[in-house]
Amino acid sequence: MATEKVFPMTLEGKAKLENELNDLKTVKRKEVVERIKIARSFGDLSENSEYDSAKDEQAFVEGRITTLENMIRNAQIIDASAMSGEVALGNTVTFKELPNGDEESYTIVGSAEADPFEGLISNDSPIAKALLGCKEGDEVSIQTPGGEMNVKITKISA
Repeated sequence: MATEKVFPMTLEGKAKLENELNDLKTVKRKEVVERIKIARSFGDLSENSEYDSAKDEQAFVEGRITTLENMIRNAQIIDASAMSGEVALGNTVTFKELPNGDEESYTIVGSAEADPFEGLISNDSPIAKALLGCKEGDEVSIQTPGGEMNVKITKISA
């Protein structure tokens, strides 16, 4: 029997997934069922694009519900407050690109709640993999798809 994948995430990330799941189950599901009902009233289902579209959306919603339920069931809550002085899951890391780049800050989270546009990067990303386990003041070489990047960690916070 295969073991279930564990999804590391913060409490906030888990709450966000739970809210999305609740919305899908209580609102979106009903909306899609109503769209299917209306599309059925148009008659011949074999040439009914509204019906096909609604059924596709229903499949997407049900798939997302299954995915979210699995992620929530197998969530492993990250405790960033247990600071060890090293970069770990849940920490916000501020670094400066060398030799004279701007400072950037990212919070390292599990892949389930990653959102780079919000400053949340997955622990599976090249940047996070290179930073995990490093300490404040360390200079780190990061292999990215765009090439090598050298940074100096200026701050680690919970």
